[in-house]
Amino acid sequence: MIRVEGLRKRYGDHEALKGIDLRVEPGTVCGLLGPNGAGKTTAVRILTTLLRPDGGRAEVDGLDVVRDAARLRFRIGLAGQHAALDELLTGRRNLEMFGRLYHLSRARARRRAGELLERFELTDAARQPVREYSGGMRRRLDLAASLIVSPPVLFMDEPTAGLDPRSRMRLWELLRDLVEEGTTLLLTTQYLDEADHLADRIVVLREGAVAAAGSPEELKRTIGGDRVQVVFREPGDVDAGLRLLRSIVTPEIDSTEGLRVTVPAADGAQSLIRIAGALDAAGIPVEDLALRRPTLDEVFLRLTA
Repeated sequence: MIRVEGLRKRYGDHEALKGIDLRVEPGTVCGLLGPNGAGKTTAVRILTTLLRPDGGRAEVDGLDVVRDAARLRFRIGLAGQHAALDELLTGRRNLEMFGRLYHLSRARARRRAGELLERFELTDAARQPVREYSGGMRRRLDLAASLIVSPPVLFMDEPTAGLDPRSRMRLWELLRDLVEEGTTLLLTTQYLDEADHLADRIVVLREGAVAAAGSPEELKRTIGGDRVQVVFREPGDVDAGLRLLRSIVTPEIDSTEGLRVTVPAADGAQSLIRIAGALDAAGIPVEDLALRRPTLDEVFLRLTA
């Protein structure tokens, strides 16, 4: 649904995109990650026809983002970092205005606004000015506006920035529902748990180039497997615990920091069970014992360091 080959963009002496490649399959979620200045927003602006590339090519839903820009704008939805809403208008009037901008008839725009207000649980606030909406309500209304013509491809730039945890999770549910119905979603985010929850595939950008790409699980495996963390109760227990861990799990110890020791867990939960039993049998008390899986945070830090 999205195909990018050798995409380049330069601002003066700064090369924002250095020939990136990207593929997004229909009905999937692609998460575009990277530190500030990595090129995420530039890529989104090119793919949504707001910016012309300096090199390479990109297609969205089979349409070239430069040659077919006018046609493509009716096939995509975009929710940027800041809600593109008129705060003086009501929620309903905002959606009707977007419908008219997309050349829907007055009756069709009114009908579509009602459908979206109901779907995004904004019917009760439909007659309120947007300036009275909470952050979560504004974000839902902005997302509704981007779906006014039911686009097959949706772009979201930092979709949950500034939202509280409850509003974030509600927006995640709405996005998952859209994808289940066939929408293809490309999102940029600084929240790695968001990418982990939503994305089928993740592309990590670093200084305008692709540093890594794959599913969340594939990227996590690049930095190693599971770990068991043992926190001993007393400093005197650490040496005895280390000898025991080396004898039953592996001679290699990942790290030792004060009372905390981390070791590879080749068998996952089975390694945890084995360690717990051995420590108990040896009478070595522990404060905490846990199986720790790699996180996207670790992947992100490793790839963008």
